[in-house]
Formats: sequence, structure tokens, C-alpha cells
Amino acid sequence: MNVERIYSVILGPHVSEKTTIMGELNNQFAFKVTTDATKSEIKTAVETIFNVVVADLQVLVVKGKTKRTPKGKIRRRSDWKKAYVRLEAGHEIDFADIG
Repeated sequence: MNVERIYSVILGPHVSEKTTIMGELNNQFAFKVTTDATKSEIKTAVETIFNVVVADLQVLVVKGKTKRTPKGKIRRRSDWKKAYVRLEAGHEIDFADIG
């Protein structure tokens, strides 16, 4: 996998109350990834970018919500892919240091 693909697979961290608790208790983090990314690409990208060892990886597709505009039209948000990454013991990702 080339360097451009490694840096384009992960779109950013997905921060919520649930993922914060998972990070504290299970050393697990959530990332928003491209919809065409595979598990092996995501694992390689996380290990390369953050210099950690991935123990487990789960990927799911989040279905887009249907919303109504102020004029009454119905619109649908895009589907997106989320990856839950569990790290080996002793490894940690600190998003505050990344710049």
C-alpha cells in the first residue's frame, strides 16, 4: 500500500461520549474511514500513522439519517464507515499531541 493511500484511509477520529469511555476502559478508539477501505488497510494506516500495535479491529457502516429541510423536503445524509480499533496493552493514542 502506497503512502498516499495510508494517509487517505483515515478521515479523522470519531469523538463521542461512548468512544471516550471505550478509550479509557478498553484502550479502544473509533475512526471515521473512507467507505472503500478494507480492514487490512485500516490496520496498516493506524499502525503507521500513530506508531502503535493494533490488537483488534471492527468495521461497520453507519447508515445516513433522513432529515427534513425547513421547506419540508426530505433529504438523506450520506452513509459513512466507522472503525473501532483496540490497541495492544502499553500502546496509546493521544490526539492532543497530533498536530
